[in-house]
Amino acid sequence: MPTDPYVPRRLEDRPRQEPNLAPGVKMPPAKSWRADRPGDLPAGGQPHGDLLGSPGPNVGYALTLANRFRDRMVLAPHEHLADAVAVVADVAMRRAAAFGRAPVVVDVDVAVRILGYDGKAPADFSVWRARATQGTAHHYQERRELVDHVPVDVLRLVPGRVGDYLDEARAQLQAVTHA
Repeated sequence: MPTDPYVPRRLEDRPRQEPNLAPGVKMPPAKSWRADRPGDLPAGGQPHGDLLGSPGPNVGYALTLANRFRDRMVLAPHEHLADAVAVVADVAMRRAAAFGRAPVVVDVDVAVRILGYDGKAPADFSVWRARATQGTAHHYQERRELVDHVPVDVLRLVPGRVGDYLDEARAQLQAVTHA
């Protein structure tokens, strides 16, 4: 396979000058770079706090995965499927971001179990959940507040162990004030 003329043949070779420079003219060394553009992250990295979400690679894919669970979700009376899907997707996004990867089906399955959409939640939790998730498909702030109350320690568990901590996770969820 031919090699481009500007690629050194050996590692010891110095980089070649651009062919359009006059003889004897050398390229200046590169200047240092700083992240000072408006869209660059601050020096501390990704900011964390209320309403900032859970950044991670391709987290939006959790919404596609959550929509695949639509037919299996058990809703309380007067609960809307769009709200359930939105909250499940956001919890799955948060779980995936906690591992630093894109969402997978297991993330959505864990979210469904924590939120009780598998039909195994106590009746009082289902009634609370119906009130807490009402309108969250259209109101980011309420959805974010709810999702931020899911304990990260529970989200980071192996799926088989999540069941042992459902009561703790649901108690923290019920601490959300807007419900």
